[in-house]
Amino acid sequence: MATKSVIRNVSQHVGETVTIGAWINNKRSSGKIQFLQLRDGSGYIQGVVVKSEVPEQVWDDAKSLTQESSIYVTGVIREEPRSQSGYEMTVTGIEIIHLTENYPITPKEHGVDYLMDHRHLWLRTQKQRAIMVIRAEIIRAVQEYFDTNGFTLVDPPILTPTSAEGTTNLFHTKYFDEDAYLTQSGQLYMEAAAMALGKVYSFGPTFRAEKSKTRRHLIEFWMIEPEMAFTDHEESLQVQEQFISHVVQTVVKNCRQELETIGRDISKLEAIQAPFPRITYDEAIDFLHTQDFDIPWGEDFGAPHETAIAEKYEKPVFITHYPAGIKAFYMKPDPNRPEVVLCADMIAPEGYGEIIGGSQRIDDPQLLEERFKEHDLSMETYQWYMDLRKYGTVPHSGFGLGLERTVAWICGLDHVRETIPFPRTLYRLYP
Repeated sequence: MATKSVIRNVSQHVGETVTIGAWINNKRSSGKIQFLQLRDGSGYIQGVVVKSEVPEQVWDDAKSLTQESSIYVTGVIREEPRSQSGYEMTVTGIEIIHLTENYPITPKEHGVDYLMDHRHLWLRTQKQRAIMVIRAEIIRAVQEYFDTNGFTLVDPPILTPTSAEGTTNLFHTKYFDEDAYLTQSGQLYMEAAAMALGKVYSFGPTFRAEKSKTRRHLIEFWMIEPEMAFTDHEESLQVQEQFISHVVQTVVKNCRQELETIGRDISKLEAIQAPFPRITYDEAIDFLHTQDFDIPWGEDFGAPHETAIAEKYEKPVFITHYPAGIKAFYMKPDPNRPEVVLCADMIAPEGYGEIIGGSQRIDDPQLLEERFKEHDLSMETYQWYMDLRKYGTVPHSGFGLGLERTVAWICGLDHVRETIPFPRTLYRLYP
């Protein structure tokens, strides 16, 4: 009796007869041999049906198979160095589960809007599957890094009474008789958790009601947000570069086949090793002026500015010490130069923009109260946040990593819409 297996594990069954539940990814024929391109979610393998070696019914069933038809296929696994997986199946039996008609996504070219309308099916293609596998490995590597470096996973709320950064780009809802918002960041809650647990991180969905439709923006995206008590700005930068190095090298090690499938230049990823270069905001402004950018001191960087800076480096680069006026209210001023804050944005190479934003947080209760007034924030709403400075305040730092931008960079994708199974963009809520 055949052993049930999945394609990923066929190397354990060379010379054995196995049964695999699979879909027909593609099919071709050369007279008396049919070649079935099989996929089961775990991988791909070619099934070879030889007319002279199988009952007539098996041959006829193979002929009837269409793209994305589902079957149980039985056969003998053998090594085949010419195949991508290194293995092939000599088919001996086919049990048809469902014959598909007029499958919408064919091997021909389709427009992006058409593919996005059929995202639930587009996910089945080899490239999209590879991206999802890499995304899953990035998530696993993220959790591995923090779980093995003394961090505790904490889940902040998704429904909040106010904004983390004082902006108005929030999705509003009613919480019974109160106003509530979908979270744009779990950071403030993670600061509270850090005061209880020392080093913490969150991983969850966040929402920005920004009417942006650039290749870097999603409305719903996932964030990893660590916070660290008794940690200054410099120590936080070291954590960030070690963390990113770990994630990238883990993906290179464990997802080489998927990276090759999507055509990624793996040598560029292999070069991502800590430490990373650093420049100050002032130095970045000076550099941009030499590149004919007309940007005054005190203005935030846009995508063209970040890309120009990143092109100087083969690794991610930190831009540090931004002006206080363009950063969030909770960032600690540089004691030696209060008009700038102890913060950094990590800019990915190859034009992928900011993937991490972080800072040392204000720990002085009086200064934080002043910031509330400057930003016209409600003391009543943020009283619990003020309590963190009132009862045992300590130096602390944290940062946020945007998962989808990181996936886009590691995969070398043109747009973040392919980095998440079902993207939510400015004009898309379906499927």
